[in-house]
Amino acid sequence: MHSLPQLLELLDRYAADHPFPAAPRELYEPCEYILTLGGKRLRPAALLMGYELFREDMAPALPAAWAVELFHNFTLMHDDIMDAAPLRRGKPTVHTRWNTTTGILSGDVMLIRAYSQLAQAGSPEVLSDLVHTFNRVAREVCEGQQMDVNFETRPDVNIPEYIRMIELKTAVLLGGALEMGALCARASRADVEHLYHFGRLAGIAFQIQDDLLDTYGDPAKFGKQVGGDILQNKKTLLVLKTLEVAPEADRRALQAQMQTDAANPVEKVAAVRAIFDRSGIPDLIAGEKQHFQDEAFAHLDAVAVPDGRKAALKGMMEDLLVREY
Repeated sequence: MHSLPQLLELLDRYAADHPFPAAPRELYEPCEYILTLGGKRLRPAALLMGYELFREDMAPALPAAWAVELFHNFTLMHDDIMDAAPLRRGKPTVHTRWNTTTGILSGDVMLIRAYSQLAQAGSPEVLSDLVHTFNRVAREVCEGQQMDVNFETRPDVNIPEYIRMIELKTAVLLGGALEMGALCARASRADVEHLYHFGRLAGIAFQIQDDLLDTYGDPAKFGKQVGGDILQNKKTLLVLKTLEVAPEADRRALQAQMQTDAANPVEKVAAVRAIFDRSGIPDLIAGEKQHFQDEAFAHLDAVAVPDGRKAALKGMMEDLLVREY
């Protein structure tokens, strides 16, 4: 079985052997650029881990894994345009370094390239299942992004809607990657479904952890400004839970904070955190995360392979869910 660093090395070698064309440079250079910005490549690694639960030879799964990584970076390129984000992993975003037109067009060609890679993955029977899964996940990611956009102007977002949004926007791609790995390996339908739900539920827990870290993370470890969600008035799970359980005075105070710009960012973050703290929100959200995490690992336990073969996948996911950055 391969370790995570070994799988990432395999992906790096595969990427080097399958570069984008050299011309037109203005179209393809931004694609190569975003792929070098330091992403963890956990989704394609998860696909390979899902495959290796059942088969030893990694070569048949590499095209599908790289297709997932290309698709993920396509979504990042277009998300950065929608968010008007100047930085991605501490470096200028594609539309900032080049322009918006380039960001749109280069993102489009990355998606096309993802399908070209997917077409190289396995027999016609396997490919049909892979394309079906890939298309379903791609559609759901777009649905999740639209829900997130809608939430910016909706005053009545509830917790089930928020969970569904992060499931679609973030979690289904992780679940889909594991599902595709199992499909490449021709695993049983039951194992394919267990791996999908493992990734989907772990992905929800991952995003809940991200919400917690954004407000309560250690700035030295988190790598970006703590309290960014508060300053952007985002309706995170912490906000929605507070509006559900806090006393009326704190609910009104939180709503007032979310309707104002941050004239003093430090004071705003401190004030909102104090509201969260009074209702024990960090512990409540940690409990929500644990619920999804426990469900996820129950699905991994149900996959019909020896526990030793699951060790790398289980370890990677456990590390993600206790991360401090």
